[in-house]
Amino acid sequence: MKRIKYILAFSALFMAGCKSVLDVKPKGNYTTGNYWRNQSDAVDGVTGIYNVLLEEDYTGFNEFVFDNCSDDQVRGGDHDYDAAIEDYSYDASTYSVKVGWRWKYETINRANNVLIYVPKITDIDPAIKNRCLGEAHFFRAFAYWRLLLIYGEAPMVTEDDVVKSNYNKPKVSADQLRAQIETDLLAAADQLPESYGDGDKGRVSKGTAWGLLCKLYMNWEKLDKAIEVGNKVITNANYKLAPRYADNFSVATGNNSEMLLAVQTVDGSGYSDFITYHAPRNWNGWSFFYPTKGLVDEFEAGDPRKNICIMQPGDQVNIGTGIATYNAAASWTGYHYKKFCAWKPSGGLDYSLKTPLMRSADIYLLVAEAKIRLNGPGAGDAEIKAIRQRASATLPAVTNAGMKELMHERRVELCGENERQQDLLRWDKAKLVDIVALNAKPKLAYDGSVVTRGGAPRKFTRPKNYFFPMPQTEIDRSKGTLIQNPNY
Repeated sequence: MKRIKYILAFSALFMAGCKSVLDVKPKGNYTTGNYWRNQSDAVDGVTGIYNVLLEEDYTGFNEFVFDNCSDDQVRGGDHDYDAAIEDYSYDASTYSVKVGWRWKYETINRANNVLIYVPKITDIDPAIKNRCLGEAHFFRAFAYWRLLLIYGEAPMVTEDDVVKSNYNKPKVSADQLRAQIETDLLAAADQLPESYGDGDKGRVSKGTAWGLLCKLYMNWEKLDKAIEVGNKVITNANYKLAPRYADNFSVATGNNSEMLLAVQTVDGSGYSDFITYHAPRNWNGWSFFYPTKGLVDEFEAGDPRKNICIMQPGDQVNIGTGIATYNAAASWTGYHYKKFCAWKPSGGLDYSLKTPLMRSADIYLLVAEAKIRLNGPGAGDAEIKAIRQRASATLPAVTNAGMKELMHERRVELCGENERQQDLLRWDKAKLVDIVALNAKPKLAYDGSVVTRGGAPRKFTRPKNYFFPMPQTEIDRSKGTLIQNPNY
């Protein structure tokens, strides 16, 4: 988004000159009391919420570490503490458990400020005011959604708490979090536009709110409601599937109708670490996420998504300055995610590639799942067919599909997009899979050997490992107000 680009470019200049900042005459002193004056302030304030998504310890990297618990990938890189996430030996002091807490509440704080002050602005177009409020409601819901998935229970701070400076609050139950998320998403869906012009591509829309609401209802086991709201996405042309699967992972076409939510980046400004963490170390990346043989073998013969998603030994990869051969030695498993990599013709990673956080394809498959679980095999065939035909018209037709076929389709369509572990947890709670047995199996490298780091069988303990512990630093800071999650 252009405004994000300009604001971040200014931020970069400011940081570059910070040594001499005291030599510059201050241009203004902004507080919540004198900032929220007009439409420009409102739009820039909302842009500040989007900017949090760029953070390395949030959706720039750390949120995706939690999917290392799944059977689809193993950790790479040099963060030894991430091993504790992968093998369920973490505790309340583990770095990856605690580091993202701050940015979720930063998102909530910024959203609350918009919801408090924007309604008081009179020098603003009513449609822009509504949009700003809808964006704030959505992002507050998104932050609580991530807290719900990771911790199960968490403190809830709303506008009234900010006005009263009531920040040291006890956690609320999962159902209370879900109820707040639902309220915010319904408000967002009411206030947000269905679509945007080119200048505002990447902003959240009604479809974004409906999509997250569908995911919430699946987590809540409200399958009828998931179908109802999910259909608002998949029957709306504004959120239609991109013509090609690869369009979702291309610099030129990333902001397409299917991309309900993505981290917006522009090469040269608006940097996110996401691509760096995924790309091979010898090709400008840091090599932190490695797909497993189990995931790669899940793709059917002739499914073009495999070559779009995965780098495997012998593949010829365009790294911008030329064609390079991928070697198994680049990874502990012999694989990398190709779908999250892009290079500039002049060399180096292209940071204009968007980070996908929610796609319409996800919602198609959630609607299919809900229909199958309510009405039996075959009930979700139309949605599964749409996903498969978009991938390739030559893929075998699936008829009378049950949960086995649905699980397969979600695994290959959404691989690496931070959905697999949450799918397994949801299915285990519904007694559709046995997550304990899945974790007791080793993760394999490309040659069939057990991955040397992160591949050993792991012990999943119900219900403890459904959620992570709350950060001990936050419990200590609360001076007894926060109580640790059960089993920790």
